[in-house]
Amino acid sequence: MKPDVLVNGKPMPHVLEGLEQRYTLHKLFDPADTGAVLREAAPRIRGIANAGHGRVDAALIDALPKLEIVSSFGVGTDNIDVAYARQRKVIVTNTPGVLNDDVANLAVMLLLAVTRKFVAYDRYVREGRWVREGAPPLTRGISGRQIGIVGLGRIGRDVARKLEPFNARIAYFSRNERPDAGYRYYPDPVALARDSDALIVIVPGGPTTEKMIDQRVLDALGPEGVLVNVARGSVVDEPALVAALEEGRLGGAGLDVFADEPNVPEALFKMENVVLQPHQGSATVETRRAMGNRVLENLAAHFEGRPLPSPLP
Repeated sequence: MKPDVLVNGKPMPHVLEGLEQRYTLHKLFDPADTGAVLREAAPRIRGIANAGHGRVDAALIDALPKLEIVSSFGVGTDNIDVAYARQRKVIVTNTPGVLNDDVANLAVMLLLAVTRKFVAYDRYVREGRWVREGAPPLTRGISGRQIGIVGLGRIGRDVARKLEPFNARIAYFSRNERPDAGYRYYPDPVALARDSDALIVIVPGGPTTEKMIDQRVLDALGPEGVLVNVARGSVVDEPALVAALEEGRLGGAGLDVFADEPNVPEALFKMENVVLQPHQGSATVETRRAMGNRVLENLAAHFEGRPLPSPLP
């Protein structure tokens, strides 16, 4: 008998195909269908293949008495009640490692796009302003400047490594100092911001990091400073960020994530010192395929009794 698996959210086609080959599936593509799907299948479901931002809360876990594993697509688990899952002895896995390179690439690109005004100056040329007004104002490089990284986990280390060829000075804030990293450590994000020309934020979402980047951090970064967020929108106090940009207390921002996606504060749209992306950190064909494969690998390993490729620590 194939194990029964709940598909929570719509996965990539190759993931769905792989799931259909191995399991008896119960597809919950729309949260509005939860009652109908669970009414018939809940007593048999042993696994969840969690796609995108599908929520796995205590109520869903309680509705599945035989649930053994949640195999989630992505690194962030703020949409999963991990503590309750552990209490219920339910394993949670995610897809770290395979997306590090592309997320780190985007972080560096956003930093360069803001400091060198790539988007604003592309528009400057397209609108004919170069002809009418001449060369635009000079921008700033990052060579020799301190770039602070908030969160020196797997992706944070890759960001730091990719910045080294630009001759930037790297410093970081993390919950714990990492002496092997070889970068200057700050035990306080405000102090890191005060000494840095830019901050790149790459910490997990959730209650412990909510609004970690608040007005104190933004003011410490200052009117020449740049904030890059490739973590979660919840990590930044978004109203405080908008106010700091509007009032000139922050120099610029490169943002891939927002507090209420896909809704973005309209005040940001008209700001030429801000570069916006629609949550594209891992959004390449290669990385998304690898992430989907990891979802399948975690489920297969569990049901075959093998070590899991990427359980949550």
